Amino acid sequence: MMGPAHSLSGAAAWLGVGAAATAAGHGMPWPVLVVGALICAGAALAPDLDHRSATISRAFGPLSRILCGIIDKLSYAVYKATKKRGDPRRTGGHRTLTHTWLWAVAIGAGFSALAVLGGRWAVLGILFVHMVLAVEGLLWRAARVSSDVLVWLLGASSAWILAGILDEPGNGAGWLFTEPGQEYLWLGLPIVLGALVHDIGDALTVSGCPILWPIPVGGKRWYPLGPPRFMRFRAGSWIELKILMPAFMLAGTAGGLTAMGVIG
Repeated sequence: MMGPAHSLSGAAAWLGVGAAATAAGHGMPWPVLVVGALICAGAALAPDLDHRSATISRAFGPLSRILCGIIDKLSYAVYKATKKRGDPRRTGGHRTLTHTWLWAVAIGAGFSALAVLGGRWAVLGILFVHMVLAVEGLLWRAARVSSDVLVWLLGASSAWILAGILDEPGNGAGWLFTEPGQEYLWLGLPIVLGALVHDIGDALTVSGCPILWPIPVGGKRWYPLGPPRFMRFRAGSWIELKILMPAFMLAGTAGGLTAMGVIG
């Protein structure tokens, strides 16, 4: 799928988690719902770090383009080193390492550890990166015609304001993980979810997605998981634009209203 659809699906997924938590009697504080949805929307772009033309490659100027080039080469090297006889030849690393459950879990755990060990500035950095990505994904039309500096300023100001709100007692810094020193440990959860939602979205397209790596399937280490061929579509097709994106918006709206107790 394309960047905007990935971001919408990420936000909808976290709002759905909020709705499920409310239904189970463990509602999220509203700042966790909002911040988690934005982080998840941004994180849903991150697996495309292995693609030099993806939305994320433009998000931070030359820095993100260089990083995408590095991740592409790293992913390709891992693919070549671990592929089985049944895996096809490739010329790049797109839809390999960063499109797996293992990557999603590792990157989420890494950000959780950074949030806990790095203190306030680490939290601000995590929020800044994902707020910028959320703007690039959810407000992509405006982001394309705006300067990078304006997008970065919006991301930085949003991160500062949201961190201040979360720091208020009862607003969610210690949500889910309540022991002293575990503040913001939950930040890794929407990051994991965003990456997995991205992978599931890509699995619906004609190329499939090797979500299960390194678990071998059918003689392939990089088995392209997906539904039957007739149910798949091409990225950017009318199915994605006219059906899936509106469905994500409706699902996200319903999830958010349920999570806030407006509907039940």
